[in-house]
Amino acid sequence: MSSLSRFTWNLARSRLQSTGVGDYSGVTQLGGAAKTPASPAEAILERVPNPHPGVKYLARFTCPEFTSLCPVTGQPDFAHLVIDYVPVEWLVESKSLKLYLQSFRNHGDFHEACTVGIGRRLVDELNPEWLRIGGYWFPRGGIPIDVFYQTGVPPDGIWVPDNGCPSYRGRG
Repeated sequence: MSSLSRFTWNLARSRLQSTGVGDYSGVTQLGGAAKTPASPAEAILERVPNPHPGVKYLARFTCPEFTSLCPVTGQPDFAHLVIDYVPVEWLVESKSLKLYLQSFRNHGDFHEACTVGIGRRLVDELNPEWLRIGGYWFPRGGIPIDVFYQTGVPPDGIWVPDNGCPSYRGRG
């Protein structure tokens, strides 16, 4: 990152902090070059303060090009992930989430282990009021596998839109 872009990033960060939006001093991956972690275990998920504590709302991340490896054959597996959560104190910093998800590209594990593992890691890091993840895996051997994990019933008063990914009919 050039010194000018680093200056611009630091200026933007200090302006956000001066507005009382939050303390971003612990964020290390945003605003500069960051290498894809070698594995999910090595990936650092960063969090930032929720700018609306006490307000119930849903945040959604969609990853339409998630990839991992079959643990037996080493062949690539592809999925469309949809992550919904209701934050309390923390939000996941989106660049760190992107790098974490990218770290699965060279990671061998079954679809269920990847999908549920991502959900559980986010719960451990963020302690949200509610979280769900849907992993819509593209067919291998003619069988699509869809994996769903959630932490319980969605909170009252939260609008949880359809995840937008239909059952398999030739995804695309």
